[in-house]
Amino acid sequence: MLRQAWRWSAFRDTRAGTALSAAASFLAADSPRRSSAGPTRGFENIPHPLRGSSQLLLQPQSVSASYYSPSVFLSMASGSSDPPSPHPKHTNRLAKERSPYLLQHAHNPVDWYPWGHEAFEKAKKEDKPIFLSVGYSTCHWCHVMERESFKDEEIGKILSDNFVCIKLDREERPDVDKVYMTFVQATSGGGGWPMSVWLTPDLRPFIGGTYFPPRDQGRRPGFKTVLMRIIEQWQNNRATLESSGEKIIDALKKATTITANPGESPPLAPDVANRCFQQLVHSYEEEYGGFKDAPKFPSPVNLMFLMSYWSVNCSTSEGVEALQMALHTLRMMALGGIHDHIAQGFHRYSTDSSWHVPHFEKMLYDQAQLAVAYISAFQVSGEQFYADVAKDILLYVSRDLSDKSGGFYSAEDADSVPTPGGLEKREGAFCVWTASEVRELLPDVVEGAVGAATLADIFMHHYGVKEQGNVAAEQDPHGELQGKNVLIVRYSAELTAAHFGITVEKFNELMTSARGRMAEVRQIRPRPHLDTKMLASWNGLMLSAFARVGAVLGNEVLLERAVQAGNFLKEHLWDPNQQNMLRSCYRGDQMEVQQISPPICGFLDDYAFVVCGLLDLYEATFQTEWLRWAEELQARQDALFWDNQGGGYFCSEPSDAAVLLRLKEDQDGAEPSANSVSASNLLRLSHYTGRQEWLQKSQQLLAAFSDRLTSIPIALPEMVRALMAQHYTLKQIVICGQRESSDTAGLLAAVNSLFSPFKVVMHTDGNPESFLCQRLPALTSMTQLDAAATAYVCQDLTCSLPVTEPQELRRLLLDGTTALEAH
Repeated sequence: MLRQAWRWSAFRDTRAGTALSAAASFLAADSPRRSSAGPTRGFENIPHPLRGSSQLLLQPQSVSASYYSPSVFLSMASGSSDPPSPHPKHTNRLAKERSPYLLQHAHNPVDWYPWGHEAFEKAKKEDKPIFLSVGYSTCHWCHVMERESFKDEEIGKILSDNFVCIKLDREERPDVDKVYMTFVQATSGGGGWPMSVWLTPDLRPFIGGTYFPPRDQGRRPGFKTVLMRIIEQWQNNRATLESSGEKIIDALKKATTITANPGESPPLAPDVANRCFQQLVHSYEEEYGGFKDAPKFPSPVNLMFLMSYWSVNCSTSEGVEALQMALHTLRMMALGGIHDHIAQGFHRYSTDSSWHVPHFEKMLYDQAQLAVAYISAFQVSGEQFYADVAKDILLYVSRDLSDKSGGFYSAEDADSVPTPGGLEKREGAFCVWTASEVRELLPDVVEGAVGAATLADIFMHHYGVKEQGNVAAEQDPHGELQGKNVLIVRYSAELTAAHFGITVEKFNELMTSARGRMAEVRQIRPRPHLDTKMLASWNGLMLSAFARVGAVLGNEVLLERAVQAGNFLKEHLWDPNQQNMLRSCYRGDQMEVQQISPPICGFLDDYAFVVCGLLDLYEATFQTEWLRWAEELQARQDALFWDNQGGGYFCSEPSDAAVLLRLKEDQDGAEPSANSVSASNLLRLSHYTGRQEWLQKSQQLLAAFSDRLTSIPIALPEMVRALMAQHYTLKQIVICGQRESSDTAGLLAAVNSLFSPFKVVMHTDGNPESFLCQRLPALTSMTQLDAAATAYVCQDLTCSLPVTEPQELRRLLLDGTTALEAH
């Protein structure tokens, strides 16, 4: 990652860096490296935020219209998990765990331990190094390494006899994962999952890498060779390894320190935002959108920054370019194979530059952020296309990632068996099609179509289906997609309709019917593994998505689902006795919600993402219970994670001595960093509660990250948005009226029709004892005009004249954009 490139260039010149190089040199090339020309599908790499570009354009096309009824938004997933073998030869202590990832390794011939004191004590007592293996249940290359190495009897014996073997789910313990991933990135220049790290008995890392093939491949050592070399080094060169491990941790502590100097202010927002924009322009790929060549990740944090940048620079060429970059990227992703045109939702990333051949797993956090990005694009552009994609994403989540408790599951796997009863899983098997399958499913001759074309002919033309398959060999290194097709929109509806001599309306009807038939077939295929772990942080992100999309579209079903999610979080992932968020809960065998004992306490992102979700839910529903709980959670977050000396939040609280580094995440990547989200949360809450200390904390946080924001703002686009909100100051939109009345709803709809990223929306019904009036006494002076719902727009302690008509409010907010620019 970019930040590592400059941070670790200094580290490698230290004695610790030299010691590590000596200790690790025998590992040579320990992990597959990506290149745009070589195989890319599957390896769970952490993306580099910058890289090259090229040029072209595809015709726009309306998004796949769903054939499901609206009621599906409240249906729940039934999903499948891998059934255990009826008579496993081996069973280890992971069989007692709840994590789907750990359970996937419960029958390996490896003496696995979960992360914890039992394993640590064994390592100390037997004086053995620790082998720490980190991954997650839908990680393709984690599956590959398990199948190749951890199921291997010989390798299992080597591991069990010579190491204390610990298996860790990175989604359960992101604090531990961050420590050792920081080490791997610092010492190898890259990182990803599966992550393989060797530790001393006191948990200090001395060698690390990612995926290892089981046996030697050319110059790349196999896992068995690596193990034997580490055993030999531990026996003959142990002092050097232990010394290097200690020095490395000490160096990492210094290198990862993020702090503000006394009295330091945040950097100037316009300068930082302009630099972030220019860095994104440099990495933008013009032909298909996105940032850098393959593999291409959706990067919603970049897209949200670009639209926010446009909102305060809409009259400049830079602002127009920023908006074009965001909208083009969102359009091309929706047309591409990364978007599931049959069963909705988005796959994790594309292995090629055209968004065609994806890595097929689907992650909850991607769905959440992309739904918000697409509904924001709808607000900006007014194009129904983007709203349809947002609804499409939430349809998928409601149907396939929802628990009956109201929570959301973590992910669906990329791999599944192609046919019922099959034994060997293949990536993408659930999603891809042969030409013969399409012809068999869609044989109908279309009346009036040129050349007596069938429904299959039209569908295959439009979605790029080829007789020989449409996946290039370089995108299919394991031959799993040979002869298969990944659907990708090749033409606009208008062009396809014209090609076959039918109307656009007829074409859309035909494609809706075709996708419906194919979806029915998909439903009887063996499903991929479903990770039914429910994480507070990702549920917070999805809470925001349902609340924001529901609010913009005025969709009560979506808003009801958001309220269900809020209730789930409070019931199952909040411990009212200890006043703590919990990290995770699990679906039991009887579909009940289960918790492990003792439960894992929440981390910074659990608090930050849930607080953000609650604020969005309040603004969508005006139910003050969510605002009240957000205030309570923020206070608890401050008590647990705030750095009183340097500002900003640590990712985990300090009570766990087994976590060697207290880190402050400084990159907005696949998920926004919790510090970035917290900077915005604090600012919003200061406006809702009048608590000036939260405004000051937000400023202190941004000051602590000044170096990152100034040098490489592209690494923190979400935090740049928070910095911009500080600079331009939030608008306070106050709606006075009865919460359930139609005129109140009309004013709120006017607010939600516009993309206005730097605002808070409040509601008052004139009750001086209400939650908001108690905290903001000035609200009591804002009253309804002539008994009609009335809106006030305030900024910098100045309020507009009251308005009662939605169009009047909309004009007022649009005019305010100019005022923002001039501020």
